[in-house]
Amino acid sequence: MRITGYRTLTTVQEWGRPVGDANGVFADGVTAVPIVLVDTDEGITGVGLGPHTDLERIFAAIDGEDPRAVTTLYDRMLRQTFKAGHAGSVFGTIGALDTALWDIKAQAAGQPLWRLLGGRDRRVPAYASGLDIGLDDDALAAAYTVYARHGLRAAKLKGGLDIERDRHRLHVVREVLTEAGRGQRPGLMLDVNEAWTRKQAVRHVAELERTLDLVWIEEPVRRWDAEGLAVVGRGIRASVATGENLTGLEQYRPLIAAAAVDVVQMAAVWGVTHFLRVSALAHAYDLPVSPIGNHPVGLLHAATSVPNHMVSELQDLHPPVGITRDLHVEDGAFVLGDSPGLGVTVCEEEIGRYPRRSDVPTPDGPNVRPERAGRRLLAVADPAATPAGRYVTPLPGTPTHHHHHDGLPSAVPH
Repeated sequence: MRITGYRTLTTVQEWGRPVGDANGVFADGVTAVPIVLVDTDEGITGVGLGPHTDLERIFAAIDGEDPRAVTTLYDRMLRQTFKAGHAGSVFGTIGALDTALWDIKAQAAGQPLWRLLGGRDRRVPAYASGLDIGLDDDALAAAYTVYARHGLRAAKLKGGLDIERDRHRLHVVREVLTEAGRGQRPGLMLDVNEAWTRKQAVRHVAELERTLDLVWIEEPVRRWDAEGLAVVGRGIRASVATGENLTGLEQYRPLIAAAAVDVVQMAAVWGVTHFLRVSALAHAYDLPVSPIGNHPVGLLHAATSVPNHMVSELQDLHPPVGITRDLHVEDGAFVLGDSPGLGVTVCEEEIGRYPRRSDVPTPDGPNVRPERAGRRLLAVADPAATPAGRYVTPLPGTPTHHHHHDGLPSAVPH
């Protein structure tokens, strides 16, 4: 079997409500989902969800190769980016291609990926994560009531801008989940997306812990600040969770060496091989792992095969436009199906029919770090009342980027 080419397209996730974090809000509730499809000469196509950054150059590392050599092809892609480095969105491109290759390998074997990787139990424990900083109290309670109906009894809220507001919102969700769990105490987490300094983090969380029991605080300070994360961990009762924005195994080493992380996280967009390698490193230090992302399908399969998986993030209960997944959510867990590979199907026609959007992205959406992050003296106005920014997704149906062996020119998207 040989890899013959790739195709790209972009669909969207329709949340039906504002979504965002301490850095900003997607006010229209629509976010982009880039897709990479990898084709083979045996008619098997693999699906990867992730960026298209520098795709042509990275694909050259696997062009014409047998896709079943997944882990060595992963290292070939890393070597392909040796001089400039593989951090940032380039690592996401590598992860998208890696996930597509695992999909192909499992399809070729006629097995779901979780089985191919050595998983025994198709159930993957989940927690609810609503990207909810832009919701008022009623919308917040309504959103977590839906999660609770699917058996979820743990929730991660977005916050970090106002201690009292965070306390209030955590209490709202605690009541919803406690009632759904018939009095069982829920698990509560807070994610502030690197919004604080070390002392701000300790002060903020310690104040919350006067009336709340937090399982973890997520990304309290900058992702690379091993010493700062360790300071936070020593100053609070909650665990420190971080890692979703670390791009490469080498970036975890200083954090683990400094005892700076209690729950090791990996983003779905970075790929399956990265998850497996970080999980092994974390396991050597008796640390649990927890995948992050709205479309963590590849990592859910991989999570069944590692000994230290704790829980996986569940954001939207519905798949993106034009995508179907052989999984469902019940009793607080993802339940993976028996379809060979990832169990992900892409309907290119449905994606192509999605109405084009004319809005232009603004520089103050949730993917842009605010100028005053870490330097705020006072609480920030309620994002539910004044969304921090409007960001609208790239258009679906933009030109598709092809690669073929027949020498035909590529169509490069703008």
